[in-house]
Amino acid sequence: MEVSRIIAEIDAQISKLQQARALLAGAAAVGGRRPGRPKGTTAAAKTSVSRKRAKRVLSPDARKRIADAQKRRWAAHRKESDK
Repeated sequence: MEVSRIIAEIDAQISKLQQARALLAGAAAVGGRRPGRPKGTTAAAKTSVSRKRAKRVLSPDARKRIADAQKRRWAAHRKESDK
C-alpha cells in the first residue's frame, strides 16, 4: 500500500469520528439533561430520612379481630392436613 493512500484512509476515519463526536456533543447540549438523579436532591433525601415517621397503633379490638382471624385460618389448615 502506498503511504499516501494509508494517510487518506486515516484522514477519512478521523473526519467520520469528528462528525460522530459533533453529533453526540450537540445532542448532549440540546437535551441539557443527564442520566441519574438531578443535582441537589441528595440533601433533600437526607432530611426526609432523618425525620422519624409516626408509629401506627392498632386498637385492642383490631388486634383481637386479627388474632381471631389468624386462629381460624390455622384451624382450617390443620383440619385440611388431617384429612
